[in-house]
Amino acid sequence: MDSGRPQELIFTLFGDYLLHRPAPVWAGSLIRLLQPLGMSETSARTTLSRMSSREWLKSDRVGRHSYYELTPRGRRLLEAGKDRIYHPDWDKPWSGNWLLLGYSIPEEERVLRDRLRDRLAWLGFGKLRSGLWISPHDVEAEVREIAESLEVSGYIDCFHATGAAFTDPERLVQRGWDLPAINKRYMAFVDRQLPDFQRIRAEHESSSISPEESFVRRFRLTHEYRDFPLIDPYLPRTLLPDDWAGECAAHLFRTYHDLLSSPAEKYVESILASAPEFLPPPVLTETPR
Repeated sequence: MDSGRPQELIFTLFGDYLLHRPAPVWAGSLIRLLQPLGMSETSARTTLSRMSSREWLKSDRVGRHSYYELTPRGRRLLEAGKDRIYHPDWDKPWSGNWLLLGYSIPEEERVLRDRLRDRLAWLGFGKLRSGLWISPHDVEAEVREIAESLEVSGYIDCFHATGAAFTDPERLVQRGWDLPAINKRYMAFVDRQLPDFQRIRAEHESSSISPEESFVRRFRLTHEYRDFPLIDPYLPRTLLPDDWAGECAAHLFRTYHDLLSSPAEKYVESILASAPEFLPPPVLTETPR
């Protein structure tokens, strides 16, 4: 497969297969799981080390063996993405209210401004014009958290609003989000994955697909689909076009993912089972005199 960025491959591996494992994972197991995906041992070790230094992963060393697990920061990132994939906000009813956010951040603080823009887009905000963003989601608490973490609260004004004269929801959506481009991405996903799903479903019934192939195919499927939470604002259904392909893509993803899950999980477990057991060093306590 097209390996892409090694760090993104490791995020997908942890997010889809290792997110809820109770113990750290041996580096040798991670390398074996990444090799069928086109990543070399050298690249895997280098990337794991870099992700540890960036505090996405926590590393432990026991004797000659290295082990890795997600840090709280890494876990929050992957759990948020997984929640969006399996519980998109278009399933939630819309009150008809908007959250308006305006900011004016000095040019010398443009790095903070760029970070704020990225966080607002992740929350599903659309940009109406420079410094003015809008969302149909009730994400006031998340906005507060972002503003405090970036220390930009003093630059932001936030309001709950409803449409008034000269404004209707459809017009706001057209201005704030490029839904046709996102819809095109969804349709391309369906066009690529549907023939493979239909063929693998037929092969799966005859048990001709191996656990390793199931693992690789499920990984490819998830790795491609995980981009959608980055670009889709998950607007409520009432704000989406009639030809919206997002729900079709979501159904295909979940059905194909479920089809591959049992043999894929067995493959991962077989790799992990051969790893040396993680035995953390004993905690030394001072012997009373």
